[in-house]
Amino acid sequence: MTATDDRVGRPTRRLLPLPSQAERVAELLREAVIDGDHPPGRRLSEERLCEELGVSRNTLREAFRLLVRERLVVHQMHRGVFVTLPTTEDVRDLFRARRSLELTAVQRAADPAPEAVAAVGRAVDEGEAARDAGDWWGVGTANMHFHQALAGLAGSTRVDEFMSRVLAETRLVFHVMDAPREFHAPYLDWNRRIHTLLAGGDHTAAAAELEAYLDTSEEQLTTAFLAREAGGGD
Repeated sequence: MTATDDRVGRPTRRLLPLPSQAERVAELLREAVIDGDHPPGRRLSEERLCEELGVSRNTLREAFRLLVRERLVVHQMHRGVFVTLPTTEDVRDLFRARRSLELTAVQRAADPAPEAVAAVGRAVDEGEAARDAGDWWGVGTANMHFHQALAGLAGSTRVDEFMSRVLAETRLVFHVMDAPREFHAPYLDWNRRIHTLLAGGDHTAAAAELEAYLDTSEEQLTTAFLAREAGGGD
């Protein structure tokens, strides 16, 4: 951010403000939600969190407001704040957002930065290593890194930020299902194929693979959510 110094006619720079305490608290809670420490549907106790984090109720409530905007928590009148419990329609909407972000980034990646393509490859390696170690939640984390890296092919800070928020919500979807091997294992080889095509410069084929990948993943998850909702799952 700049302002003009009238005395010398040159712009002067101003330091950006440091994160507020509420933003720092929001980041801690965001990580805990994404990691599954606070599962979907759980009520977040103000009293307990204030004690654990050593902050005032006002600070915690401001952090909650930030997370409400990100759709990670919801405020229910007279009941409190709860970790968001995604629905089938949330799943469908998340995939609409993901197509607009990562699929578009891959479709237009005619000449991506080598480091951006390398980041996709590192995420693939991470997922395969987690699979070999039997760490299926680690596979899920690596898969989020893979899709973040695909969006990163756009070379846009704003796309990166939007994608990060969408993937945080997507992680909640997988926490609801609580079956990481079932929902992640089939896609590891697909991830490798997409990276191989990108590394070979064939972004059109990579985009076609990703489109089929997203279609299959959405169908798998919506089918599971519909069955869960029909059965009265919380």
